[in-house]
Amino acid sequence: MQTKGWTLSPDRCFDPDPAQRDLARQLYNEVKDLPLVSPHGHVDPALLSDPDATLGSPADLFIIPDHYVFRMLYSQGVPLEDLGVPTRDGSPTATDGRAIWRRFAEYFHLFRGTPTGLWLSDELTTLFGVDEKLDAASADRIYDHLEAQLAKPEFSPRALFQRFNIEALSTTDFATDTLDHHKKLHADGFTNVRPTFRPDAVINLDAPAWRANLDRLIQVAGTDIPDYPSFIRALESRRAFFKELGATATDHSALTPHTHRLTDEEAGALFDRALRGQATATDAAAFTAHMLLEMARMSAEDGLVMQLHVGSLRNHNAALFDRFGPDKGADIPTQTEYTRNLQPLLNAWGNDPRFRLILFTLDESVYGRELAPLAGHYPAVLLGPPWWFYDSVLGMERYLDATVETAGIYNLAGFNDDTRAFASIPSRHDVWRRVTSNWLARQAVRGLIDEEDAAAMARELAYDLAKRAYNL
Repeated sequence: MQTKGWTLSPDRCFDPDPAQRDLARQLYNEVKDLPLVSPHGHVDPALLSDPDATLGSPADLFIIPDHYVFRMLYSQGVPLEDLGVPTRDGSPTATDGRAIWRRFAEYFHLFRGTPTGLWLSDELTTLFGVDEKLDAASADRIYDHLEAQLAKPEFSPRALFQRFNIEALSTTDFATDTLDHHKKLHADGFTNVRPTFRPDAVINLDAPAWRANLDRLIQVAGTDIPDYPSFIRALESRRAFFKELGATATDHSALTPHTHRLTDEEAGALFDRALRGQATATDAAAFTAHMLLEMARMSAEDGLVMQLHVGSLRNHNAALFDRFGPDKGADIPTQTEYTRNLQPLLNAWGNDPRFRLILFTLDESVYGRELAPLAGHYPAVLLGPPWWFYDSVLGMERYLDATVETAGIYNLAGFNDDTRAFASIPSRHDVWRRVTSNWLARQAVRGLIDEEDAAAMARELAYDLAKRAYNL
């Protein structure tokens, strides 16, 4: 059957103007085969640490772990139980991979016009050789084909890692993680899989199970934490441990980018209240604002790049969170202000040549108004690529339109795929490379840059910027 859709078009994501399309194709052809640099993402390192690991069933690969997928189906009334998403209390959910796949195929049309639809279609066609559209009628045929492909040695995670030409892959790991999987990967020669230090669960006093997380930190750090100074020392120790296994970055999530310096006495008093179980929401917000400054200080001292993801009101759907836990597609963007909120941090560290801060937002309105001017001034600041809801063809174009005139491309951090879905990594990078090639061709056709500069900029956006941003 003839496949229809964008995945087979050589000019996907390119504008129809002939001169622009020809140049976009030329630029894309020069960068499409560059190695993939994935300096921020959420692939489980266990997938790669075991040489005998598999990607599981088609349902395990495409549906169950991917909130981009099941949030859309949930929005149309499909229960997460029907999709095999595990519950917090272990109560039953669907376990028949074929049945889950059929349910997914029945609703695959929901992804028309979305970036998730582009990634999924490209994976099916380019990676797995599927030659027909997915729908209820084709579900079983495609499932059988995928099962047969996934059983082959060349579709093991480690084989695909090599096939994808991944030069660097960073995972995201709790501050309390033992990094045993990374130790195994390094022992097996996969030193290009690196951990990333994420301390949210212990520095955000209102994090779920904060006290249990702190107890875990005490255990892995091998030291008691009776007070704020010992807490700071434990975090510094854990950062050093992550660096030993190749980490080059930290990652922080906050509802707002508010930063504010507390005195040691004030910070200690907040921490003591948290130890007694008496911290208020106001205490938690103040402590996080202070700890972001502390994390910046530590980054200036140990060289780990600081990433800050801001503006997501996480676990918005309380009932879904209670039943299934976090990261189930219910993190919703909020309006965000950066200029005033980040001023204390940037006045402290924004001019320090040892410090680097990569900013991500879910509020597109601040790209041109605040983020591009900040990145276009402070030596420490870089802008991360469009994140989550804006990780799309049109979102990428709007991002480039809003930021480059003010900040140029050299104050951008390139691209990272920020995904849990391992098999989608090449598709996501391919979309970025096509979009940036097309955008640069448009600027060249309009006479804003010449073709030589466009070619140099295409390579930077596809590869070099990310390597430099993350010290790779």
